[in-house]
Formats: sequence, C-alpha cells, structure tokens
Amino acid sequence: MKGLVLFINLLLVSAGLHAQVVVNAKIDDMQMLVGEQTKLSLEVVCDAGQRVELPPFKDGQEVLPNIEVVKVMPVDTASLNAGKRKQYRQDYLITAWDSSLYYLPPLPVMVDDSLYESKSLALKVYTVDVDTLDYNKYFDIKDVMPAPFSFDDWKWVTGVALMNAVLLVCFILLLVALITGKPLIRIRKRKPKEPAHQVALREIERIKEERTWVREGSKEYYTQLTDTLRTYIKERYGFNALEMTSAEIIEKLMQEDNQVALNELRGLFQTADLVKFAKYETQINENDANLLTALEYVQQTKREADPKEEEKEEELPPEVKRSRVNRISLYVTTVAVGLAMLVSAGWLFYRLRDLLM
Repeated sequence: MKGLVLFINLLLVSAGLHAQVVVNAKIDDMQMLVGEQTKLSLEVVCDAGQRVELPPFKDGQEVLPNIEVVKVMPVDTASLNAGKRKQYRQDYLITAWDSSLYYLPPLPVMVDDSLYESKSLALKVYTVDVDTLDYNKYFDIKDVMPAPFSFDDWKWVTGVALMNAVLLVCFILLLVALITGKPLIRIRKRKPKEPAHQVALREIERIKEERTWVREGSKEYYTQLTDTLRTYIKERYGFNALEMTSAEIIEKLMQEDNQVALNELRGLFQTADLVKFAKYETQINENDANLLTALEYVQQTKREADPKEEEKEEELPPEVKRSRVNRISLYVTTVAVGLAMLVSAGWLFYRLRDLLM
C-alpha cells in the first residue's frame, strides 16, 4: 500500500514539473551613468504547445519615469528537451535620464490564460561629476566632419545644370522669335553664279577700253585676250583650257557644230602665239579684228541661264510670314520649354541645398 502511494506521488510531481513555467529577468549592468544604455533580458521557459505573450513594450516607451526603452530586440526562441519544452528570450535596451536608485517592477508574462511575473530588479544611476574649477579638461563637442567628395553625388546635378542651360538658351530664342515674329533660322541661299559669257564679254570690253596694245604692246594685249577666252572655254565646255596649248584647245573644240566661229578662233590663237613666242608685230586694224572675233565667238557659243533656276536661287526675304498654326505651335513650344526649365531649376535648387547643407 505504501509503495502505491509513493508511485502516485511521483507521478503527480513529474506532471507538475512537466507543466512548470519559468520566468526570469536580469539586467546586464546594475550601475550606470545618466544617458548610458544597458540591456534588460526576459526569459520564459514553458511547454512547446503553450501560447506565450511577452510585455508589449515599444521603442521610446517609459517603463518608469526617467527609465525609457530605447529599442525592443527581436524575440529569440530555442527548443529544449528534444522539442518538448521551448525557451523565449526578449531583450530590451533601456536608458535613464536622471540619477537615482530605481526599482524595476516585475515583468508580466501571459502563458495560455495564466499570468506569471519575473522578479523585480534594481538599477542605480549616477550623475557625472563636473569639476567647475578646472573646466579646461573638458572638451567641446566636435563639429560634424565633412563628407568626402563623391562625383556620384554630383553627376545628376551637373547633368541637370547643363540641360537647364540649354533650355534657357532655347527659351530665350523662342521668346525673341515669338515677340519679333522673325524666324529662328534665317535661310539664305547662295547667290547664283554669273554666266561665263557675261564675265567674258565684260572682260573683253575692259580690254577694248584700256587699249593695252598702245601702252604695253601687242604681247600683253593678246595675253589678256587669250586668257579671257581660255577661262570662258573652261567654264563653258568643262575642260581646263588654261593648261592646254592653242592646238589642243582647237582640237578639243572640233566637236562643236559652229565651224565658222571655230575657224575664226583658230586664226586668233595663231596670231596670239606668233605675237607671244615669235615677236610678231601686229597692226591696229588686226588687233581690232581679233577683238571682234573674240566677241563674236562668245556671243555665238554662249549658253543662257535657265530663268526658273535663277528664280529658285533668289535670296529669301529676311522676314517670313507665319501662319496662325505655326504661331500657335511656337507659343506652345515656348511655354513647354519654360515649364521644363522651371521644373529642372527647382529640382536643382533643392538638390544643391541637400548637398551643401
């Protein structure tokens, strides 16, 4: 009978130990200075299937007057007795704002529907003694050290600044064009080239008026006259007559239909070669006849310019009248560029303020 009673008692004790809940609290430093921080730890051991609710402290919450929870650490759990028991650990980083001896109340823990409490703790907080007689040994608070320069912080600022400069130039040009009504780009076409026969006729007329053979002799006269004809032939027929002999020029021109004019030109070149290389002396009437031959050759072989081409090549007027649609488009573009410039300038201002402050 006594053995049976002893066995029943052992079973009851074993069941009680199996269901026992252990709540323990400790503090790392029981003494500290005002403003320092220490860690308050709470441990709970219970069966694995039990529901546990720890104290719902939050960051910045006061446990007692002048005792504040700086940060609530994550809950750490561990399995015990092959998973039959479970341990919960919650750490709180606390600080004190006044010197005193503080008694921390027991920390409440709910396990299923039962309330358990830890033991109370004591915390002694000391103030910092200040030697007012020798204050030189205390140093002032150092200023914030400047951050090292990094181009990554300024690359967007630089890009936006360049873009804003381009937008400003575009906005000014558009605004001027909108106010004055003048085009942004004034188109001027190249003036048409003067026809070769007009140049040649004007040069022959100059030689006629200056009467070069009277002042400088027949050689200079025929040199100027043949050079004028060579230049005309080059522009008219497209081959470099300036670098060819008289015979080569005549041979090249044999393909032309006007044989009468070509025969007269052949005689002029022959006379010119005799004057320049054989010191042949010409008469005044012969000089006039050759001048007339040059005039007639140019007149008979000239090629008139196409009137349509001359009309197309005329210079455009300095002011081009815009239609109403073009003016509205210009106005809308000016407003859009102005708004984009203001937005980029605003972003640039706030970004520079953040970087420089």
